[in-house]
Amino acid sequence: MLRLLGGLKDYLKWQPIVTDNAVFRLHNLFTTVLLLACSLIVTATQYVGNPIQCIVNGLPANPINTYCWITSTFTMPDAFRRQVGVEVAHPGVSNDYGNEAKKYYTYYQWVCFVLFFQAILCYTPKWIWDAWEGGLMRTIIMGLNIGVCADEQKCQKKQALLDYLIKHISRHNTYAMRYWFCEVLCLVNIIGQLYLMNTFFDGEFMSYGLRVMSFSEETQENRVDPMVYVFPRVTKCTFHKFGPSGTIQKHDSLCVLPLNIVNEKTYILIWFWFIILATLLTVLVVYRIVILVVPGVRPYLLRARNRMVPMSVAEEISKSTDIGDWWVLYMLGRNMDPLIYKEVITELSKKIQTAASNSQ
Repeated sequence: MLRLLGGLKDYLKWQPIVTDNAVFRLHNLFTTVLLLACSLIVTATQYVGNPIQCIVNGLPANPINTYCWITSTFTMPDAFRRQVGVEVAHPGVSNDYGNEAKKYYTYYQWVCFVLFFQAILCYTPKWIWDAWEGGLMRTIIMGLNIGVCADEQKCQKKQALLDYLIKHISRHNTYAMRYWFCEVLCLVNIIGQLYLMNTFFDGEFMSYGLRVMSFSEETQENRVDPMVYVFPRVTKCTFHKFGPSGTIQKHDSLCVLPLNIVNEKTYILIWFWFIILATLLTVLVVYRIVILVVPGVRPYLLRARNRMVPMSVAEEISKSTDIGDWWVLYMLGRNMDPLIYKEVITELSKKIQTAASNSQ
């Protein structure tokens, strides 16, 4: 188990060349690792330990445990507001006379699989972007992210990079749009997963974190622990069998669900993280829209990436290039040695101005 969890750290290794944004990596890498870790923990708790233990008189415990696990258990929602130890035995567990509403819990076996499926969904935008990007940034940088190299070699690489940029000018729009599409896909994925989990938990997930935070502020009479309501620790299960004369006998059992102690902590963590991530991704998408529709911000962003680049050069580059070329140059500034980047961007600006003058 520890070895499996330790293997997840490989997804979080530092990369010398980056082609994406920190928020993008939080979604694709950190969230994927988080969900996989939660899936492994739940799986270990579910299949290594005993996820359910039922108390029933007159019947062997193992068959009842298995039956209640593979079918479902239930609580009575009205019983959550009754006093434990006086009116009810446990939160949500009262006498069943057939006239009380019941809330059935059928998600137990699926939690680890759903978490694993969510991890795959979170990794999908990165997989798509890596396929589209094709190692372009690593190829054109050619090791210029490391400033310490022979002058002759450095000059050759800079010239090769400049030749590439001049030759492929106005050809990078698809590169930028594909990346920004993947960022939007991340936002769609997180919002979609919030609705997926809300459906999975019968409409209880969307407000789960808010109810947990407001739980302590409620009066004692109206207080219902949302974690116990969504993930009950004790439930009921009904088992029917034939009696000696063929009469249907009903056996009522009380089931303890230790797995829900893990589930409730897992999903409160996921709820808060997904809300934070959805907020960050929303801000990121708005930021990208501003870059697209307000060209005036691009020189400032380009110079913010490398303060050694003169503002006049940043303005000339931003004015003379398409959004795709600007994005490639922006990402080069993120990956290249600052001094080399300044030299490349300044020389590129001169070449673009010269080409524009010759064309007039």
